[in-house]
Amino acid sequence: MIVSTGLNPDGHCIVAALSACGSAKNLVVGKIVHGMVLRYELGGEEPIVSNALIDLYCRNGQIGLARRVFESMVAKDVASWTSLLNGHIICGDIVSAGQVFDEMPVRNVISWTAMIVGYVRSKNVIHGLKLFREMRSDYIHPTSITIVAVLSGCADVGALDFGGSLHGYINKISNLITDVSVNNALIDMYCKGGNLELATRVFMKMHKKDVFSWTSMISGLALHGKGRSTLKVFNDMVSSGMTPNDITFLSVLSACGHGGLIKEGMSLFTKMVDDYGLKPTMKHYGCMVDLVCRAGDLKEALRLIDMMPFEPDAVIWRSVLSGCMMKRDVGLAEIVAKKIVELEPYDDGVYILVWNLYRLTNKWEDALKTRKVMRSQKIKKQPGCSWIEINGVVHEFTAETTIHYDFMHTILQVLGEQQTV
Repeated sequence: MIVSTGLNPDGHCIVAALSACGSAKNLVVGKIVHGMVLRYELGGEEPIVSNALIDLYCRNGQIGLARRVFESMVAKDVASWTSLLNGHIICGDIVSAGQVFDEMPVRNVISWTAMIVGYVRSKNVIHGLKLFREMRSDYIHPTSITIVAVLSGCADVGALDFGGSLHGYINKISNLITDVSVNNALIDMYCKGGNLELATRVFMKMHKKDVFSWTSMISGLALHGKGRSTLKVFNDMVSSGMTPNDITFLSVLSACGHGGLIKEGMSLFTKMVDDYGLKPTMKHYGCMVDLVCRAGDLKEALRLIDMMPFEPDAVIWRSVLSGCMMKRDVGLAEIVAKKIVELEPYDDGVYILVWNLYRLTNKWEDALKTRKVMRSQKIKKQPGCSWIEINGVVHEFTAETTIHYDFMHTILQVLGEQQTV
């Protein structure tokens, strides 16, 4: 518009245009604006325009172009480095993001937070928690975004001691203790860590609750099989005037399944569609199939699958297979197992379930054939991954990890002390 009037665009107009292109992920127009930057020599010594270009290319997954702009800059500020850092995180390259972070001459709370969030979202939680310790050692005060990311990481690996000490810090900061997103993250952490009492305490103290607050509490109760309590909180949510979303229904339906609340689950599934106008996703149907399979009603499970508007995934078929195990229905189990193998040919779980079913029904020849198939296709049980928190430090290990004797001795000693407390 400005160019068509004969006026030359200034840096502020260019930044606004690049920001709009980045938000809309419109790389074509963004490159045209980049051409204008070069034509009118708007890069200059001020990094604001180049930073906007880096952000544009990063948002569109063009990390190579973003780095080219970065390396051509005469002057780089902390925003330049942070934009490039974010770009690598967006593209899923957490290693390169870490390298950029290490090379940064100056860091602010935004760059620290970006790196911590990147680690947590990429499941490198231990690195994220270590980095948070370093951040606090540098006397950088975390924002609510930082806190939520760290609490989320603690929830993922069960680091309740770490999260609990962070909760103590939160209680001292007025703007954090009243922050809804922070409290939601606390509820989620305590629920996933098995401390429903503390989760409930945080929930009850909240003066303001959003849909995520209610859903976090409902999800936590559902996770621990508290079917009746989950329904009560759900009803309280509706009574408060808050409208449940699809995730809320997913949690409460799951609770009904684990609690054997068949009628309640069926009723809620109907309300979800008729009263709230929500379209059931694959996961909602999965909850319903799991619900009826746990009750042993395989016929209803197959009826639900037939009425689904999409093809069932392996998760749904696994629920049916588990139902077959319970009912000792070998014929249906064989059909379902084939469907799972078609979807996920290297799933070790389906072979193990079928082998167990053959064993329970004394079909030893079929059980032996299943084992031979697993060996011929080199299918073996995947090792589990676990975390243990010792003195506020989280350690990760798998079933195949070789642990130094002294470290193993420390783990056993701490576990022994915890049992005697």
